[in-house]
Amino acid sequence: MEYDVAAIEVLEGREAVRKRPGMWIGSVGERGVLQMVWEAVGRAVNQSLSGRGGSVDVTLTCDGGVRVADNGPGDVFEATGNTGGPGLEMLLTSLHAGPDPGGRHTAAVGHPRVGLCIVNALSSRLRAEVRREGILRAREYARGVAVAPPATVGPAAGSGTTITFWPDTEIFETTSCSFAVLAERFRQVAFLNAGLSITLTDERPAGEARAVMFRYPGGVRDFVAALDAEAGALIHQDVIGFEREDPRMAGAMEVAFLWNGSREERIHSFANSLATRQGGTHVDGFRDGVTAAVTAYARRRGFLTTAEPDTAVTRIGEGLTAVVSVKLDRPEFLGATVGLLGNTAVRACVGEAVREYLGIWFEERPERAAEIVARFVRGLHED
Repeated sequence: MEYDVAAIEVLEGREAVRKRPGMWIGSVGERGVLQMVWEAVGRAVNQSLSGRGGSVDVTLTCDGGVRVADNGPGDVFEATGNTGGPGLEMLLTSLHAGPDPGGRHTAAVGHPRVGLCIVNALSSRLRAEVRREGILRAREYARGVAVAPPATVGPAAGSGTTITFWPDTEIFETTSCSFAVLAERFRQVAFLNAGLSITLTDERPAGEARAVMFRYPGGVRDFVAALDAEAGALIHQDVIGFEREDPRMAGAMEVAFLWNGSREERIHSFANSLATRQGGTHVDGFRDGVTAAVTAYARRRGFLTTAEPDTAVTRIGEGLTAVVSVKLDRPEFLGATVGLLGNTAVRACVGEAVREYLGIWFEERPERAAEIVARFVRGLHED
């Protein structure tokens, strides 16, 4: 069979999205529906983090819809010269508007980030509501096309944006998504953004509506404490944690960790709130810093002699539970996924910060420091 120019099909905008949905959200099954939710929730989270707010409410409605509401400053429908970005109408209808820009002050809930226009194009219906300057405005769309101009509905208290969408049954094999999967990811995002509140409500089960709320003022310290609840008896109750901004890596870090009585090492790492399951330079730096601090303290206190090499400290990872989170202006990932962070400056910055902070922590708590360090020096700890 021969092909010529006449056989080439050029698709643009919503038509392209609806024709090849898998190119944008990866699947027309539950995974694709989840990606739609991640996109809407990601924008809501960043609206809340950037404004006066700090709360996002996600509802799985009984008629198969998903409602995502934030209490941020509220979008504007039309782009104007002083908004600092595209209006909500453009974000919902134009592929060229794209997702929110990344950076240390934004949290990515899902990957890849494709933009609200994809959510709109793949929904049978979408309703956008904005509470701003005491007024509630709304606009409805059908399969990505506005059905009427923005309308002023009435007065409104507070501010924020609500997006409600119904995944299109003409596109998706299923329009349902797992409450448990959503809850676990929202819990993680709340841990990684201290003070952010995310509520998930499920109205789908008849007479069995359920809701959970996630908010963690302690950030990753609370994250480590929760992870450690599964790991056995503690050597001590203190979570070692700190935050630091470092211009050399164009970003900030938040690190928390402790040792417990188990032999398992559990290091959870994140870049801009996305899990980096293969680790990367932030994890390498964390290990460097912990090893350097333990070795230095062991030598100062006589646990290691000058003749013994640094490799005498052999078991630092045993019983270690840690969360290493970095937020970068320009995260760089190795490979096609976000699983491995590659920013070279991050390793030295995180390593230096961990070494300094843990060294100070050891000096302020000599008894506990001795208990921890002795465990990892070869020949000084008995099982």
